[in-house]
Amino acid sequence: MTHTDFIAGLPKAELHLHIEGSLEPELMFQLAQRNAVSIPYASVEEVRAAYDFSNLQDFLDIYYAGADVLRTRQDFHDLAMAYFTRAAADGVLHAELMFDPQTHTDRGIAFEEVIEGLLSAMAAAEAQFGMTSQLILSFLRHLSEDAAFATLEAAEPWLDRVTAVGLDSSEVGHPPEKFARVFAAARAMGLKITAHAGEEGPPAYVHEALDLLRVDRIDHGNRALEDEALVARLAAEGMTLTVCPLSNLKLCVVNDLADHPLDRMLALGLRATVNSDDPAYFGGYVADNYRAVAEARGLSRGDLVALARNSFTGSFLPAEAIAANLEKLEAYAAEQA
Repeated sequence: MTHTDFIAGLPKAELHLHIEGSLEPELMFQLAQRNAVSIPYASVEEVRAAYDFSNLQDFLDIYYAGADVLRTRQDFHDLAMAYFTRAAADGVLHAELMFDPQTHTDRGIAFEEVIEGLLSAMAAAEAQFGMTSQLILSFLRHLSEDAAFATLEAAEPWLDRVTAVGLDSSEVGHPPEKFARVFAAARAMGLKITAHAGEEGPPAYVHEALDLLRVDRIDHGNRALEDEALVARLAAEGMTLTVCPLSNLKLCVVNDLADHPLDRMLALGLRATVNSDDPAYFGGYVADNYRAVAEARGLSRGDLVALARNSFTGSFLPAEAIAANLEKLEAYAAEQA
């Protein structure tokens, strides 16, 4: 069996996926037509050409423009089902979907429309593919902490169906410290905590995420490698890092996948995982990320299994569900040995 086939069949979880970032150009056009929304592109090809960006802010500009076609709960259902279909083909048994309510409520879309569309797709994915999923409500860090509190309040009727809160959007200039109080409030409500840190921002942001937000998981975390003591702490605490190789390449966090630090993270004892981030924009879904970094860094099957194992142990699933998924992974690895 080739590496490609092995990766496709490898049972895995995806922990870092922005559902709005899975909006493919074809669906963008379809929804624009359905909702009579004007978009600044004449063709699917024009949209794909616009995806030639080189930094986080350029990406975010087109990301927010694309999100404007999402108007109804059916749109959010269709968006999520398109992702789940791709993820199932990639061997994903469990997915944790980040969604950005403020991207939609600031456009006048009711919170209910967003979350009910996603929840209906999650139920359909479990019925159709046997795939479990959870929701991570992400605050936009370029907005205020007051706006984040308002979003958390709007989410209250659905908090029994939200697993965690996260922090995304423009990292530089918006340290985790800015949101310490709202994350404390979310934690008091029983929600898990994750945050983007150390992608474009410095290692100090990872320290803040750990000490001020008291995160259960770090999204990205690449720049933690610049701080030896921080690496030792992350390893000792068993902190999961949700690494996104093709995203790192597209946003110039690394200049070449041949220089990607994923295997170095594993060697340092870090609990690294592989994820797709915003797959419609960054050139690939989760199995594409595994394949690309495996080829570029010469990862072994043992490395791939370790990454998949970390994706389950780093998930927010209950212990018994983690154990059941690990059994499937170990059985697969033994079968293909």
